[in-house]
Amino acid sequence: METATYQNVQEIARIEREALLRRSRAERLGDLIATHAGRIWFIVLHIVWFLLWIALNAGWGSQALGFDPFPFSLLTMIVSLESIFLSLFILMSQNRSARQADQRSHLDLQINLLSERENTKMLKMLQALCSYHGLAAGVDPEIEDLAARTKPQEVLQELAKNVPTSENIGAPGK
Repeated sequence: METATYQNVQEIARIEREALLRRSRAERLGDLIATHAGRIWFIVLHIVWFLLWIALNAGWGSQALGFDPFPFSLLTMIVSLESIFLSLFILMSQNRSARQADQRSHLDLQINLLSERENTKMLKMLQALCSYHGLAAGVDPEIEDLAARTKPQEVLQELAKNVPTSENIGAPGK
Protein backbone atom coordinates (compact mmCIF):
# COMPACT_ATOMS: atom_id res chain seq x y z
CA MET A 1 0.00 0.00 0.00
CA GLU A 2 1.37 3.41 -0.98
CA THR A 3 1.81 5.91 1.83
CA ALA A 4 0.41 9.42 1.65
CA THR A 5 3.97 10.77 1.55
CA TYR A 6 4.84 8.56 -1.42
CA GLN A 7 1.68 9.62 -3.25
CA ASN A 8 2.42 13.31 -2.57
CA VAL A 9 6.00 12.96 -3.80
CA GLN A 10 4.79 11.21 -6.94
CA GLU A 11 2.23 13.96 -7.59
CA ILE A 12 4.85 16.69 -7.12
CA ALA A 13 7.25 14.82 -9.41
CA ARG A 14 4.51 14.56 -12.06
CA ILE A 15 3.76 18.30 -11.82
CA GLU A 16 7.48 19.14 -12.11
CA ARG A 17 7.91 16.81 -15.13
CA GLU A 18 4.94 18.42 -16.86
CA ALA A 19 6.31 21.90 -16.18
CA LEU A 20 9.68 20.93 -17.64
CA LEU A 21 8.04 19.40 -20.71
CA ARG A 22 5.92 22.54 -21.30
CA ARG A 23 9.01 24.74 -21.68
CA SER A 24 9.54 26.29 -25.10
CA ARG A 25 12.70 25.54 -27.08
CA ALA A 26 14.08 28.94 -26.13
CA GLU A 27 13.40 28.25 -22.42
CA ARG A 28 15.09 24.84 -22.70
CA LEU A 29 18.12 26.43 -24.36
CA GLY A 30 18.23 29.17 -21.71
CA ASP A 31 18.04 26.60 -18.90
CA LEU A 32 20.76 24.48 -20.53
CA ILE A 33 23.11 27.44 -20.95
CA ALA A 34 22.41 28.80 -17.46
CA THR A 35 23.03 25.36 -15.95
CA HIS A 36 26.32 24.78 -17.73
CA ALA A 37 27.60 28.36 -17.29
CA GLY A 38 27.58 27.78 -13.55
CA ARG A 39 29.81 24.70 -13.66
CA ILE A 40 33.55 24.52 -12.98
CA TRP A 41 34.37 23.15 -16.44
CA PHE A 42 32.93 26.34 -17.96
CA ILE A 43 35.25 28.46 -15.82
CA VAL A 44 38.28 26.28 -16.59
CA LEU A 45 37.48 26.40 -20.32
CA HIS A 46 37.44 30.20 -20.20
CA ILE A 47 40.70 30.39 -18.26
CA VAL A 48 42.39 28.12 -20.83
CA TRP A 49 40.83 30.06 -23.73
CA PHE A 50 41.97 33.45 -22.37
CA LEU A 51 45.49 32.22 -21.59
CA LEU A 52 45.86 30.68 -25.06
CA TRP A 53 44.50 33.79 -26.75
CA ILE A 54 46.85 36.06 -24.84
CA ALA A 55 49.81 33.72 -25.37
CA LEU A 56 49.19 33.49 -29.10
CA ASN A 57 48.77 37.24 -29.48
CA ALA A 58 51.26 38.62 -26.98
CA GLY A 59 54.29 36.93 -28.52
CA TRP A 60 54.87 34.34 -25.80
CA GLY A 61 56.88 31.52 -27.23
CA SER A 62 57.65 30.94 -30.86
CA GLN A 63 53.98 30.53 -31.92
CA ALA A 64 52.95 34.21 -31.74
CA LEU A 65 50.28 34.84 -34.37
CA GLY A 66 49.48 38.43 -33.50
CA PHE A 67 45.97 38.42 -35.03
CA ASP A 68 44.67 40.39 -32.02
CA PRO A 69 47.52 42.51 -30.63
CA PHE A 70 47.47 44.03 -27.16
CA PRO A 71 45.06 45.35 -25.76
CA PHE A 72 43.18 42.42 -27.37
CA SER A 73 40.24 44.35 -28.84
CA LEU A 74 38.79 41.30 -30.60
CA LEU A 75 38.93 39.23 -27.41
CA THR A 76 37.28 42.09 -25.51
CA MET A 77 34.46 42.29 -28.06
CA ILE A 78 33.92 38.50 -28.09
CA VAL A 79 33.89 38.30 -24.29
CA SER A 80 31.52 41.30 -24.08
CA LEU A 81 29.09 39.70 -26.53
CA GLU A 82 29.32 36.39 -24.68
CA SER A 83 28.59 38.20 -21.40
CA ILE A 84 25.56 39.93 -22.87
CA PHE A 85 24.07 36.73 -24.24
CA LEU A 86 24.95 34.70 -21.17
CA SER A 87 23.24 37.31 -18.97
CA LEU A 88 20.15 37.24 -21.18
CA PHE A 89 19.94 33.44 -21.07
CA ILE A 90 20.34 33.45 -17.30
CA LEU A 91 17.64 36.12 -16.93
CA MET A 92 15.33 34.12 -19.18
CA SER A 93 15.91 31.01 -17.06
CA GLN A 94 15.34 32.97 -13.84
CA ASN A 95 12.11 34.46 -15.19
CA ARG A 96 10.80 30.99 -16.00
CA SER A 97 11.83 29.78 -12.54
CA ALA A 98 10.12 32.78 -10.94
CA ARG A 99 6.87 32.08 -12.84
CA GLN A 100 7.02 28.46 -11.67
CA ALA A 101 7.70 29.57 -8.08
CA ASP A 102 4.71 31.94 -8.27
CA GLN A 103 2.50 29.06 -9.40
CA ARG A 104 3.74 26.92 -6.52
CA SER A 105 3.10 29.78 -4.12
CA HIS A 106 -0.46 30.17 -5.39
CA LEU A 107 -1.00 26.42 -5.05
CA ASP A 108 0.36 26.56 -1.48
CA LEU A 109 -1.98 29.44 -0.66
CA GLN A 110 -5.01 27.61 -2.06
CA ILE A 111 -4.18 24.42 -0.16
CA ASN A 112 -3.52 26.37 3.04
CA LEU A 113 -6.82 28.25 2.75
CA LEU A 114 -8.66 24.99 2.11
CA SER A 115 -6.94 23.38 5.12
CA GLU A 116 -7.81 26.37 7.28
CA ARG A 117 -11.44 26.10 6.22
CA GLU A 118 -11.49 22.36 6.98
CA ASN A 119 -9.87 22.91 10.39
CA THR A 120 -12.36 25.67 11.22
CA LYS A 121 -15.22 23.33 10.37
CA MET A 122 -13.73 20.55 12.51
CA LEU A 123 -13.27 22.93 15.45
CA LYS A 124 -16.91 23.98 15.20
CA MET A 125 -18.00 20.35 15.13
CA LEU A 126 -15.81 19.50 18.15
CA GLN A 127 -17.05 22.58 19.98
CA ALA A 128 -20.65 21.53 19.32
CA LEU A 129 -19.90 18.03 20.65
CA CYS A 130 -18.25 19.46 23.78
CA SER A 131 -21.17 21.82 24.35
CA TYR A 132 -23.67 18.99 23.86
CA HIS A 133 -21.86 16.90 26.48
CA GLY A 134 -21.44 19.83 28.85
CA LEU A 135 -17.66 19.97 28.68
CA ALA A 136 -15.85 23.22 29.49
CA ALA A 137 -14.03 23.21 26.14
CA GLY A 138 -17.40 23.91 24.51
CA VAL A 139 -17.36 27.48 25.87
CA ASP A 140 -13.60 28.20 25.64
CA PRO A 141 -13.16 31.75 24.17
CA GLU A 142 -9.88 30.75 22.48
CA ILE A 143 -11.66 27.97 20.61
CA GLU A 144 -14.38 30.46 19.66
CA ASP A 145 -11.71 32.69 18.17
CA LEU A 146 -9.96 29.81 16.36
CA ALA A 147 -13.26 28.48 15.03
CA ALA A 148 -13.97 31.79 13.27
CA ARG A 149 -13.15 31.66 9.58
CA THR A 150 -9.87 33.37 8.73
CA LYS A 151 -10.20 36.32 6.37
CA PRO A 152 -7.01 36.51 4.25
CA GLN A 153 -7.45 40.23 3.55
CA GLU A 154 -7.51 41.02 7.28
CA VAL A 155 -4.35 38.94 7.79
CA LEU A 156 -2.63 40.85 4.96
CA GLN A 157 -3.63 44.17 6.49
CA GLU A 158 -2.27 43.14 9.90
CA LEU A 159 0.97 41.98 8.31
CA ALA A 160 1.32 45.26 6.41
CA LYS A 161 0.80 47.22 9.65
CA ASN A 162 3.11 45.16 11.85
CA VAL A 163 5.84 43.41 9.89
CA PRO A 164 8.93 45.59 9.48
CA THR A 165 10.14 46.34 5.94
CA SER A 166 13.07 48.30 4.62
CA GLU A 167 10.68 51.22 3.94
CA ASN A 168 9.09 51.43 7.38
CA ILE A 169 11.85 50.26 9.70
CA GLY A 170 13.19 53.77 10.24
CA ALA A 171 9.84 55.59 9.95
CA PRO A 172 8.70 57.64 12.96
CA GLY A 173 6.15 55.87 15.13
CA LYS A 174 7.08 52.38 13.90
